[in-house]
Amino acid sequence: MVQSRSDGNRIFIAGAGIGGLTAALSLSRRSRAVTVIEQADELRPVGSGLQLPPNTMQVLRDLGLEDALLPHVVAPRAIEVMTWRGDAPVAEIPLGALAEKRYGAPYLVIHRADLQAVLLKAARASAGITLRLGTRLRGAAQNSDRIKLELEQAAGEADGEIPLDHDTGAALIGADGVWSTVRRRVMGLRAAAFSGRTAYRAVIPASDVPERWRNVTGLWLGPRAHVVHYPVSGGERFNLVALVEEDWQEEVWSGPADRSALLDRFHDWPGACRELLSLPSSWLKWALCSMDPGTSWVDGRFALLGDAAHAMLPFAAQGAAMAIEDAEALARHLDQGADDIPRALRAYESERQDRAERVMRLARSNDRIYHMSGPLALARDMVMRSLPSERLLARLDWLYGWRPPGA
Repeated sequence: MVQSRSDGNRIFIAGAGIGGLTAALSLSRRSRAVTVIEQADELRPVGSGLQLPPNTMQVLRDLGLEDALLPHVVAPRAIEVMTWRGDAPVAEIPLGALAEKRYGAPYLVIHRADLQAVLLKAARASAGITLRLGTRLRGAAQNSDRIKLELEQAAGEADGEIPLDHDTGAALIGADGVWSTVRRRVMGLRAAAFSGRTAYRAVIPASDVPERWRNVTGLWLGPRAHVVHYPVSGGERFNLVALVEEDWQEEVWSGPADRSALLDRFHDWPGACRELLSLPSSWLKWALCSMDPGTSWVDGRFALLGDAAHAMLPFAAQGAAMAIEDAEALARHLDQGADDIPRALRAYESERQDRAERVMRLARSNDRIYHMSGPLALARDMVMRSLPSERLLARLDWLYGWRPPGA
């Protein structure tokens, strides 16, 4: 069965994740009709924690979402940096009121599912946004005037018939993540590649965690591995992530982890770190995949944002932030350049690409710095101890101090 629809001004977004929903809200706020295509038939609460630095909050605040987010977030007092050699911090980066005063917005942490739920509720309340769940992008074509999409309805798989739709619109935005269909099948670009790093993640009740860790972001550095942890869900839960250099020998890119093997990997780390890692009864693991800088994000009326454009290692805690920044810039350029969509998309890419790629390079640099060993690690620790805490924060002014143009 084939159905056809036509709306030459509509923007299509593939992917109802954080970047896709933020883009839809930003476009709708500018009175642009948007359809979000999502292959999952239900948006389930999945994932673990993520960080919402001030540059992210500038966009979410402008969308009127800050009040809805507040019950779900925690504002850490600081980032405490430890190493595998001992429990005492080698550095502390102040956050809290100091960061909010410096950047005009708070530094927050949240569970990914809570953020997505707030975005989804806002999208469903917007008359300009159509959500099409259980819908897969099968193909797309474009000409000088419009795009044409071929869509599969997953609901028909049970009875053996997969209904097809043909839709037309003004542009297609790929916000469909690391394994983006828009990136690979529509634009013919190279997929992300395994980075040689694995992320082990768990979320546990905060009441299980020593009081010391309940209002800070903890960062432990060590040879070929590091650990990050912080509270989420309004302080009710606690997010743990262990990031390890290793080969991935499995057929899928995520799945349950071997808890005992993970704990053994950190057997000689400080007692406070091992105590935290031993608290979860189970762990999940993800192969971390990334892209190289320099790839085009735009082809005519097709464009990419977020991980589909610039999947990066999570070692700068800016993956979601870059997707949210992308979404704001995309909507702004499409609003300002509505009479020439390809030109507007090129302007979006021109504004965003250098910044996103600078963050990609920062994440790779942090990967090297966090995982140092021997004399290099000792020199790193000595430098961190010698720097005043506010200077450590000031080194990230270029990142956290970003605001949308005109804000």
